[in-house]
Amino acid sequence: MKNQSIRSHIDWVSVFIYVTLVVLGWLNIYSSSLSLEDSGAFDFGQIYGKQMMFIFLSIPLIIVILAVDGKFYEKYSVILFGIALLLLAGLYVFGKEVKGQVNWYQFGPISFQPAEFAKVGTALALAKYLSDVQVNLKDQNRQLQAMGIILLPVLLIVPHDPGSALIYSAFFLVLYREGLPAWFLWTGFIAIVAFVLSLIWPSWIIIVIAAVVIAFFYYRSRIVDRNIIMSVAILVGVSIFTFSVHYVFDNVFKQHHRDRFNILLGKEVDLKGIGYNINQSKIAIGSGGWFGKGYLEGTQTKGGFVPEQHTDYIFTTVGEEWGFVGCIVVLALFVLLFLRIIYLAERQKTKFSRVYGYCVATILFIHFFVNIAMVLGIFPTIGVPLPFFSYGGSGLWGFTILLFIFLKMDANKVNEW
Repeated sequence: MKNQSIRSHIDWVSVFIYVTLVVLGWLNIYSSSLSLEDSGAFDFGQIYGKQMMFIFLSIPLIIVILAVDGKFYEKYSVILFGIALLLLAGLYVFGKEVKGQVNWYQFGPISFQPAEFAKVGTALALAKYLSDVQVNLKDQNRQLQAMGIILLPVLLIVPHDPGSALIYSAFFLVLYREGLPAWFLWTGFIAIVAFVLSLIWPSWIIIVIAAVVIAFFYYRSRIVDRNIIMSVAILVGVSIFTFSVHYVFDNVFKQHHRDRFNILLGKEVDLKGIGYNINQSKIAIGSGGWFGKGYLEGTQTKGGFVPEQHTDYIFTTVGEEWGFVGCIVVLALFVLLFLRIIYLAERQKTKFSRVYGYCVATILFIHFFVNIAMVLGIFPTIGVPLPFFSYGGSGLWGFTILLFIFLKMDANKVNEW
Protein backbone atom coordinates (compact mmCIF):
# COMPACT_ATOMS: atom_id res chain seq x y z
CA MET A 1 0.00 0.00 0.00
CA LYS A 2 2.90 2.34 0.83
CA ASN A 3 4.59 1.79 -2.54
CA GLN A 4 1.26 2.19 -4.27
CA SER A 5 0.77 5.50 -2.42
CA ILE A 6 4.18 6.74 -3.58
CA ARG A 7 3.47 5.79 -7.18
CA SER A 8 0.11 7.56 -7.14
CA HIS A 9 1.41 10.75 -5.49
CA ILE A 10 4.81 11.15 -7.13
CA ASP A 11 4.97 14.07 -9.54
CA TRP A 12 5.35 12.23 -12.83
CA VAL A 13 5.73 15.48 -14.78
CA SER A 14 9.02 16.19 -12.99
CA VAL A 15 10.09 12.57 -13.38
CA PHE A 16 9.38 12.70 -17.12
CA ILE A 17 11.43 15.90 -17.57
CA TYR A 18 14.25 14.39 -15.50
CA VAL A 19 14.34 11.19 -17.58
CA THR A 20 14.19 13.19 -20.82
CA LEU A 21 17.13 15.38 -19.79
CA VAL A 22 19.20 12.37 -18.67
CA VAL A 23 18.54 10.51 -21.94
CA LEU A 24 19.32 13.58 -24.06
CA GLY A 25 22.43 14.13 -22.00
CA TRP A 26 23.65 10.58 -22.63
CA LEU A 27 22.98 10.89 -26.37
CA ASN A 28 25.19 13.97 -26.48
CA ILE A 29 27.89 12.35 -24.35
CA TYR A 30 27.83 9.39 -26.74
CA SER A 31 28.22 11.68 -29.74
CA SER A 32 30.97 13.82 -28.20
CA SER A 33 33.09 10.84 -27.06
CA LEU A 34 32.51 8.38 -29.93
CA SER A 35 35.41 7.50 -32.22
CA LEU A 36 35.73 5.19 -35.22
CA GLU A 37 37.46 2.52 -33.14
CA ASP A 38 34.88 2.47 -30.35
CA SER A 39 32.55 -0.48 -29.86
CA GLY A 40 28.88 -0.53 -28.83
CA ALA A 41 26.99 1.77 -26.50
CA PHE A 42 27.44 -0.67 -23.60
CA ASP A 43 31.24 -0.65 -23.68
CA PHE A 44 31.87 0.33 -20.06
CA GLY A 45 35.48 1.09 -20.85
CA GLN A 46 34.39 4.17 -22.81
CA ILE A 47 33.10 7.46 -21.42
CA TYR A 48 29.58 6.93 -22.76
CA GLY A 49 29.57 3.38 -21.39
CA LYS A 50 30.53 4.62 -17.94
CA GLN A 51 27.80 7.24 -18.07
CA MET A 52 25.33 4.52 -19.02
CA MET A 53 26.41 2.61 -15.92
CA PHE A 54 25.97 5.74 -13.77
CA ILE A 55 22.44 6.12 -15.18
CA PHE A 56 21.56 2.49 -14.44
CA LEU A 57 22.86 2.84 -10.88
CA SER A 58 20.68 5.93 -10.43
CA ILE A 59 17.59 3.71 -10.58
CA PRO A 60 18.21 1.82 -7.29
CA LEU A 61 19.33 5.14 -5.79
CA ILE A 62 15.96 6.69 -6.66
CA ILE A 63 14.11 3.64 -5.31
CA VAL A 64 15.91 3.94 -1.96
CA ILE A 65 15.22 7.68 -1.74
CA LEU A 66 11.51 7.15 -2.39
CA ALA A 67 11.34 4.17 -0.01
CA VAL A 68 12.72 6.13 2.96
CA ASP A 69 10.18 7.91 5.14
CA GLY A 70 10.02 11.55 4.08
CA LYS A 71 10.39 12.71 7.68
CA PHE A 72 13.84 11.10 7.79
CA TYR A 73 15.34 13.91 5.72
CA GLU A 74 14.10 16.57 8.11
CA LYS A 75 14.90 14.64 11.28
CA TYR A 76 18.49 13.89 10.30
CA SER A 77 19.20 16.99 8.22
CA VAL A 78 21.76 18.37 10.66
CA ILE A 79 23.59 15.02 10.82
CA LEU A 80 23.65 14.78 7.01
CA PHE A 81 25.01 18.33 6.88
CA GLY A 82 27.70 17.43 9.39
CA ILE A 83 28.72 14.39 7.33
CA ALA A 84 28.95 16.61 4.23
CA LEU A 85 31.25 19.04 6.06
CA LEU A 86 33.46 16.19 7.29
CA LEU A 87 33.78 14.84 3.75
CA LEU A 88 34.76 18.28 2.47
CA ALA A 89 37.29 18.74 5.27
CA GLY A 90 38.71 15.28 4.60
CA LEU A 91 39.81 16.37 1.13
CA TYR A 92 42.64 18.34 2.75
CA VAL A 93 44.09 15.06 4.03
CA PHE A 94 42.81 12.26 1.81
CA GLY A 95 41.81 14.07 -1.39
CA LYS A 96 43.16 13.14 -4.82
CA GLU A 97 44.46 15.84 -7.14
CA VAL A 98 42.88 15.91 -10.58
CA LYS A 99 43.87 18.64 -13.07
CA GLY A 100 45.42 20.73 -10.31
CA GLN A 101 42.38 20.57 -8.01
CA VAL A 102 41.93 18.32 -4.96
CA ASN A 103 38.21 17.63 -5.35
CA TRP A 104 38.01 13.84 -5.28
CA TYR A 105 38.21 10.78 -3.06
CA GLN A 106 39.67 7.73 -4.75
CA PHE A 107 38.90 4.18 -3.61
CA GLY A 108 40.53 1.88 -6.15
CA PRO A 109 38.60 2.31 -9.42
CA ILE A 110 35.84 4.25 -7.66
CA SER A 111 36.03 8.01 -7.14
CA PHE A 112 33.51 10.61 -6.04
CA GLN A 113 33.36 14.36 -5.58
CA PRO A 114 31.92 15.30 -2.15
CA ALA A 115 31.13 18.88 -3.21
CA GLU A 116 28.30 17.55 -5.39
CA PHE A 117 26.65 15.87 -2.40
CA ALA A 118 27.40 18.70 0.04
CA LYS A 119 24.78 20.81 -1.76
CA VAL A 120 22.14 18.32 -0.63
CA GLY A 121 23.30 18.45 3.00
CA THR A 122 23.42 22.25 2.95
CA ALA A 123 19.94 22.49 1.41
CA LEU A 124 18.52 20.18 4.09
CA ALA A 125 20.25 22.04 6.94
CA LEU A 126 19.12 25.44 5.65
CA ALA A 127 15.55 24.18 5.23
CA LYS A 128 15.62 22.80 8.77
CA TYR A 129 16.89 26.07 10.21
CA LEU A 130 14.48 28.31 8.31
CA SER A 131 11.50 26.09 9.17
CA ASP A 132 11.97 26.88 12.86
CA VAL A 133 8.99 29.00 13.94
CA GLN A 134 11.34 31.33 15.84
CA VAL A 135 13.40 32.24 12.78
CA ASN A 136 12.75 35.67 11.30
CA LEU A 137 15.20 36.82 8.65
CA LYS A 138 14.50 40.44 9.50
CA ASP A 139 16.54 39.79 12.65
CA GLN A 140 20.28 40.38 12.19
CA ASN A 141 21.37 37.42 14.32
CA ARG A 142 19.13 35.06 12.35
CA GLN A 143 20.55 36.43 9.11
CA LEU A 144 24.10 35.72 10.28
CA GLN A 145 23.19 32.21 11.43
CA ALA A 146 21.50 31.36 8.13
CA MET A 147 24.45 32.73 6.17
CA GLY A 148 26.79 30.75 8.41
CA ILE A 149 25.14 27.52 7.25
CA ILE A 150 25.82 28.54 3.65
CA LEU A 151 29.38 29.80 4.21
CA LEU A 152 30.68 26.78 6.15
CA PRO A 153 30.85 24.49 3.09
CA VAL A 154 31.92 27.42 0.89
CA LEU A 155 35.00 28.04 3.04
CA LEU A 156 35.97 24.38 2.72
CA ILE A 157 35.39 24.27 -1.04
CA VAL A 158 36.89 27.59 -2.22
CA PRO A 159 40.58 26.58 -1.93
CA HIS A 160 39.93 23.48 -4.07
CA ASP A 161 37.16 24.52 -6.45
CA PRO A 162 35.98 28.17 -6.62
CA GLY A 163 33.51 27.23 -9.37
CA SER A 164 31.60 24.83 -7.13
CA ALA A 165 31.67 27.37 -4.30
CA LEU A 166 29.96 29.91 -6.58
CA ILE A 167 26.91 27.63 -6.81
CA TYR A 168 26.20 28.23 -3.13
CA SER A 169 25.13 31.78 -4.01
CA ALA A 170 21.86 30.07 -5.01
CA PHE A 171 20.94 29.77 -1.34
CA PHE A 172 20.79 33.55 -0.98
CA LEU A 173 17.86 33.53 -3.42
CA VAL A 174 16.16 31.10 -1.04
CA LEU A 175 16.84 33.42 1.90
CA TYR A 176 15.30 36.28 -0.09
CA ARG A 177 12.18 34.18 -0.70
CA GLU A 178 11.94 33.56 3.04
CA GLY A 179 12.22 37.22 4.06
CA LEU A 180 15.84 38.36 3.72
CA PRO A 181 15.85 42.13 2.95
CA ALA A 182 16.35 42.83 -0.75
CA TRP A 183 19.33 45.11 -0.14
CA PHE A 184 21.49 42.03 0.48
CA LEU A 185 20.92 40.88 -3.09
CA TRP A 186 21.40 44.38 -4.46
CA THR A 187 24.67 44.72 -2.53
CA GLY A 188 25.92 41.44 -3.98
CA PHE A 189 24.90 42.43 -7.50
CA ILE A 190 26.52 45.87 -7.22
CA ALA A 191 29.70 44.31 -5.82
CA ILE A 192 29.93 41.98 -8.85
CA VAL A 193 29.39 44.87 -11.27
CA ALA A 194 31.95 47.05 -9.44
CA PHE A 195 34.46 44.19 -9.47
CA VAL A 196 34.17 43.68 -13.22
CA LEU A 197 34.20 47.41 -14.04
CA SER A 198 37.27 47.91 -11.82
CA LEU A 199 39.15 45.46 -14.03
CA ILE A 200 38.25 47.53 -17.11
CA TRP A 201 38.26 51.16 -15.94
CA PRO A 202 40.48 53.16 -13.55
CA SER A 203 39.32 53.06 -9.93
CA TRP A 204 38.60 56.79 -9.79
CA ILE A 205 35.94 56.48 -12.49
CA ILE A 206 34.06 53.84 -10.48
CA ILE A 207 34.24 56.04 -7.36
CA VAL A 208 32.94 59.10 -9.23
CA ILE A 209 30.02 57.07 -10.62
CA ALA A 210 29.26 55.73 -7.14
CA ALA A 211 29.35 59.27 -5.68
CA VAL A 212 26.91 60.54 -8.33
CA VAL A 213 24.50 57.64 -7.74
CA ILE A 214 24.65 58.05 -3.93
CA ALA A 215 24.08 61.80 -4.23
CA PHE A 216 21.11 61.23 -6.55
CA PHE A 217 19.39 58.89 -4.10
CA TYR A 218 20.28 61.15 -1.17
CA TYR A 219 18.53 64.18 -2.67
CA ARG A 220 15.65 62.11 -4.05
CA SER A 221 14.79 60.71 -0.61
CA ARG A 222 12.59 62.50 1.88
CA ILE A 223 14.36 64.99 4.15
CA VAL A 224 13.53 62.92 7.25
CA ASP A 225 15.09 59.84 5.64
CA ARG A 226 18.36 61.50 4.65
CA ASN A 227 21.43 60.20 6.47
CA ILE A 228 24.64 61.90 5.44
CA ILE A 229 26.76 59.65 7.65
CA MET A 230 25.35 56.50 6.03
CA SER A 231 25.82 57.96 2.55
CA VAL A 232 29.46 58.81 3.25
CA ALA A 233 30.02 55.38 4.79
CA ILE A 234 28.65 53.68 1.66
CA LEU A 235 30.92 55.77 -0.57
CA VAL A 236 33.94 54.94 1.60
CA GLY A 237 33.02 51.24 1.47
CA VAL A 238 32.72 51.35 -2.33
CA SER A 239 36.08 53.14 -2.58
CA ILE A 240 37.85 50.57 -0.39
CA PHE A 241 36.28 47.71 -2.32
CA THR A 242 37.24 49.25 -5.67
CA PHE A 243 40.86 49.82 -4.71
CA SER A 244 41.10 46.27 -3.31
CA VAL A 245 39.95 44.63 -6.56
CA HIS A 246 43.33 44.73 -8.27
CA TYR A 247 45.11 43.45 -5.17
CA VAL A 248 42.72 40.49 -4.94
CA PHE A 249 42.93 39.89 -8.68
CA ASP A 250 46.75 39.95 -8.73
CA ASN A 251 47.48 38.19 -5.43
CA VAL A 252 44.53 35.94 -4.57
CA PHE A 253 43.37 34.69 -7.98
CA LYS A 254 45.47 32.02 -9.63
CA GLN A 255 47.04 32.72 -13.01
CA HIS A 256 44.52 30.64 -14.98
CA HIS A 257 41.68 32.53 -13.27
CA ARG A 258 43.25 35.87 -14.25
CA ASP A 259 43.76 34.64 -17.79
CA ARG A 260 40.11 33.62 -18.13
CA PHE A 261 38.86 36.99 -16.91
CA ASN A 262 41.25 38.84 -19.21
CA ILE A 263 40.06 36.80 -22.20
CA LEU A 264 36.41 37.37 -21.28
CA LEU A 265 36.91 41.12 -20.85
CA GLY A 266 38.80 41.39 -24.13
CA LYS A 267 42.06 42.44 -22.44
CA GLU A 268 43.85 39.49 -24.01
CA VAL A 269 43.36 37.53 -27.23
CA ASP A 270 44.82 34.04 -27.02
CA LEU A 271 42.85 31.80 -29.35
CA LYS A 272 45.46 29.06 -29.19
CA GLY A 273 45.95 29.15 -25.43
CA ILE A 274 43.63 30.04 -22.57
CA GLY A 275 40.96 31.39 -24.97
CA TYR A 276 40.94 28.24 -27.10
CA ASN A 277 38.02 26.53 -25.33
CA ILE A 278 35.64 29.47 -25.56
CA ASN A 279 36.58 30.22 -29.16
CA GLN A 280 36.04 26.62 -30.29
CA SER A 281 32.80 26.47 -28.31
CA LYS A 282 31.44 29.50 -30.16
CA ILE A 283 32.52 28.05 -33.51
CA ALA A 284 30.82 24.72 -32.76
CA ILE A 285 27.53 26.27 -31.64
CA GLY A 286 27.47 28.84 -34.44
CA SER A 287 28.16 26.21 -37.10
CA GLY A 288 24.95 24.35 -36.21
CA GLY A 289 22.69 26.97 -37.79
CA TRP A 290 18.95 26.58 -37.34
CA PHE A 291 18.58 22.80 -37.42
CA GLY A 292 22.11 21.50 -36.85
CA LYS A 293 24.36 19.21 -38.87
CA GLY A 294 22.58 16.08 -37.69
CA TYR A 295 23.16 13.64 -34.86
CA LEU A 296 26.71 12.18 -34.91
CA GLU A 297 27.53 14.50 -37.84
CA GLY A 298 29.19 17.38 -36.00
CA THR A 299 32.59 18.14 -37.54
CA GLN A 300 33.83 20.13 -34.54
CA THR A 301 32.61 17.37 -32.24
CA LYS A 302 34.08 14.53 -34.27
CA GLY A 303 37.34 16.42 -34.72
CA GLY A 304 37.75 16.83 -30.97
CA PHE A 305 38.29 20.58 -31.33
CA VAL A 306 36.39 21.47 -28.12
CA PRO A 307 38.20 20.24 -24.99
CA GLU A 308 36.07 18.74 -22.20
CA GLN A 309 33.14 18.55 -24.61
CA HIS A 310 31.56 15.62 -22.74
CA THR A 311 31.66 17.49 -19.40
CA ASP A 312 31.56 21.28 -19.00
CA TYR A 313 31.13 21.98 -22.74
CA ILE A 314 28.50 19.34 -23.51
CA PHE A 315 26.07 22.04 -24.72
CA THR A 316 28.33 22.72 -27.72
CA THR A 317 27.36 19.28 -29.08
CA VAL A 318 23.70 20.26 -28.82
CA GLY A 319 24.35 23.50 -30.69
CA GLU A 320 26.39 21.94 -33.49
CA GLU A 321 24.37 18.77 -34.14
CA TRP A 322 20.86 19.91 -33.17
CA GLY A 323 21.11 23.58 -34.10
CA PHE A 324 19.25 26.58 -32.70
CA VAL A 325 15.95 24.67 -32.57
CA GLY A 326 17.52 21.82 -30.60
CA CYS A 327 19.10 24.30 -28.17
CA ILE A 328 15.73 25.97 -27.58
CA VAL A 329 14.11 22.57 -26.87
CA VAL A 330 16.80 21.69 -24.31
CA LEU A 331 16.62 25.13 -22.68
CA ALA A 332 12.82 24.88 -22.55
CA LEU A 333 13.02 21.50 -20.78
CA PHE A 334 15.26 23.00 -18.10
CA VAL A 335 13.01 26.02 -17.65
CA LEU A 336 9.95 23.76 -17.38
CA LEU A 337 11.72 21.74 -14.68
CA PHE A 338 12.59 24.89 -12.70
CA LEU A 339 9.04 26.22 -12.94
CA ARG A 340 7.59 22.84 -12.02
CA ILE A 341 9.75 22.57 -8.89
CA ILE A 342 8.80 26.10 -7.83
CA TYR A 343 5.12 25.27 -8.39
CA LEU A 344 5.45 22.14 -6.26
CA ALA A 345 7.37 24.05 -3.58
CA GLU A 346 4.60 26.65 -3.28
CA ARG A 347 1.94 23.98 -2.69
CA GLN A 348 3.82 22.26 0.15
CA LYS A 349 2.10 22.05 3.52
CA THR A 350 5.30 22.36 5.58
CA LYS A 351 7.82 25.17 5.52
CA PHE A 352 10.69 22.65 5.55
CA SER A 353 9.53 21.09 2.28
CA ARG A 354 8.88 24.47 0.68
CA VAL A 355 12.30 25.85 1.56
CA TYR A 356 14.02 22.66 0.42
CA GLY A 357 12.10 22.81 -2.87
CA TYR A 358 13.35 26.33 -3.49
CA CYS A 359 16.88 25.17 -2.68
CA VAL A 360 16.56 22.49 -5.37
CA ALA A 361 15.22 24.94 -7.96
CA THR A 362 17.87 27.60 -7.32
CA ILE A 363 20.82 25.17 -7.26
CA LEU A 364 19.77 23.65 -10.57
CA PHE A 365 19.13 27.10 -12.04
CA ILE A 366 22.54 28.53 -11.05
CA HIS A 367 24.27 25.46 -12.49
CA PHE A 368 22.27 25.83 -15.68
CA PHE A 369 22.77 29.59 -15.99
CA VAL A 370 26.53 29.56 -15.29
CA ASN A 371 27.22 26.59 -17.57
CA ILE A 372 25.33 28.01 -20.55
CA ALA A 373 26.86 31.48 -20.02
CA MET A 374 30.29 29.85 -19.80
CA VAL A 375 29.80 27.91 -23.04
CA LEU A 376 28.57 31.03 -24.86
CA GLY A 377 31.62 32.99 -23.72
CA ILE A 378 29.79 35.52 -21.52
CA PHE A 379 31.13 34.02 -18.27
CA PRO A 380 34.63 32.76 -17.35
CA THR A 381 35.33 29.04 -17.62
CA ILE A 382 35.05 27.77 -14.04
CA GLY A 383 34.19 24.10 -14.45
CA VAL A 384 30.47 24.05 -13.62
CA PRO A 385 28.61 21.06 -15.14
CA LEU A 386 25.22 21.18 -16.83
CA PRO A 387 22.75 19.23 -14.64
CA PHE A 388 21.79 15.76 -15.95
CA PHE A 389 23.77 16.43 -19.16
CA SER A 390 27.45 16.59 -18.29
CA TYR A 391 29.46 13.40 -17.87
CA GLY A 392 30.15 12.21 -14.34
CA GLY A 393 28.66 9.91 -11.74
CA SER A 394 29.05 12.31 -8.80
CA GLY A 395 27.25 15.09 -10.65
CA LEU A 396 24.43 12.89 -11.91
CA TRP A 397 23.86 11.22 -8.55
CA GLY A 398 24.15 14.50 -6.64
CA PHE A 399 21.48 16.17 -8.78
CA THR A 400 19.33 13.03 -8.70
CA ILE A 401 19.43 12.84 -4.90
CA LEU A 402 18.72 16.56 -4.65
CA LEU A 403 15.64 16.32 -6.90
CA PHE A 404 14.13 13.06 -5.72
CA ILE A 405 14.34 13.89 -2.03
CA PHE A 406 12.06 16.80 -2.84
CA LEU A 407 9.76 14.64 -4.97
CA LYS A 408 9.52 12.26 -2.00
CA MET A 409 8.54 15.16 0.25
CA ASP A 410 5.98 16.30 -2.29
CA ALA A 411 4.53 12.77 -2.54
CA ASN A 412 4.06 12.70 1.23
CA LYS A 413 1.82 15.73 1.43
CA VAL A 414 -1.91 15.25 1.95
CA ASN A 415 -3.24 17.72 -0.63
CA GLU A 416 -3.26 16.62 -4.26
CA TRP A 417 -4.03 18.29 -7.57
